[in-house]
Amino acid sequence: MAPATRRIVLGVAVAAVVVLLLVWDVGRDGVGAESWPRAVLGWALIAVGCGALWWRRRRPVAVALVTLVCSALYFPFADRDVPLLVAAFAVALFTVAAQGHLVSAVTLAVVTTLAIVLSEVLAEPGQRHVDDTSIFLLAGWFVGLVAAGTAYSTRLAYLREAEQRALAAEREKDVRARQSAAEERLRIARELHDVLGHNISLINVQSAAALHRYAKHGGAAAQDMVPALETVRDTSREALRELRATLGVLRQVDDAAAPTSPAGDGLARIAELAERTGGAGLRVRAELPGEGAAEGLPPQVGLAAYRIVQESLTNVVRHARAATAEVRVRREGDALLVTVQDDGSGAPPEEKAGAEGSGLGGMAERARALGGELTTGNVTDDAGAVRGFRVAARLPVRETPARGPAGRGDREGRGGRPGREEST
Repeated sequence: MAPATRRIVLGVAVAAVVVLLLVWDVGRDGVGAESWPRAVLGWALIAVGCGALWWRRRRPVAVALVTLVCSALYFPFADRDVPLLVAAFAVALFTVAAQGHLVSAVTLAVVTTLAIVLSEVLAEPGQRHVDDTSIFLLAGWFVGLVAAGTAYSTRLAYLREAEQRALAAEREKDVRARQSAAEERLRIARELHDVLGHNISLINVQSAAALHRYAKHGGAAAQDMVPALETVRDTSREALRELRATLGVLRQVDDAAAPTSPAGDGLARIAELAERTGGAGLRVRAELPGEGAAEGLPPQVGLAAYRIVQESLTNVVRHARAATAEVRVRREGDALLVTVQDDGSGAPPEEKAGAEGSGLGGMAERARALGGELTTGNVTDDAGAVRGFRVAARLPVRETPARGPAGRGDREGRGGRPGREEST
């Protein structure tokens, strides 16, 4: 039953009980002809005092005052005592306290008790309605009603607060779920970008070179096209392998212990990556750590290093118009340092740059997710001339998934405002 319906049913039940008690009282004692005016006035006061309880939840203090006034007007001239008005005032007093009006409830109880005491003290001998014992009992009842109403109010407040906390927790849970879903989508998008972007860029470069040779030299260029086609074959095979590995991770959605990235030794694959990129016409010099450098290296650090090198070389092939690129990876204390530098044209000025993907942003996010940092910028000589572009990352070796500061010079693709780094 709904709360509103329950209140209506309760109110109707109380009204029915009041009417039945009135009828029973009149039928029991009867009414003399000479006392009809008093009886009518008394019934009117009883009806008003009890009927006011219908609004006790909306105006608890006003209803309590109405029942108190009706009681004060009724008892001095009534031929008989009817407890309904006392009961109505008790219900009203309890409601005042239950609605949280503690000061008003205490004031009503004290004023009522003092008024009863004063009226009984000033009453003529033999005309007292309440004896001394009953006064103490009434005072005790008033105290009990105020205490019970206050306890009820406190319980309601606690239940409301608990409900609000539950709703807040549910909303927070929904927000966290949406944030987790958004982060997962970004992670998947970044992983697919890293897996496919580099390899497809190499395939595009090599296939375009092969078509250019064929268009220029015809069948005589078949032998020259073999290396390019072999690179296309190897690169597409690597792209398929990495794509299968990534999709294999994504399929493990119900496994709480499922990995969040494809397995594999990222450092060991950097040399192969540099060699494969060299097939696109870019000379890649790789300076990599020895075999012992991978010991104790968390897999996510090795994978992040591999992806940073991969995306950096992809940008060199696509944007830099460079002849040479240098890849350096080394352990230094508790960090893995990754540097990729080319001798190309550097990043274009901001006003000429286009928003080409989110490669550098993805690299910076990978570094920050491990508690590291990524810096990017043009390499200049002493005269200020641009001599290339550099990407440098510092990845902590210890497993600390805290977010560090954003990398300097982060841009979309190679299209942001370039930083400045002095060549050494």
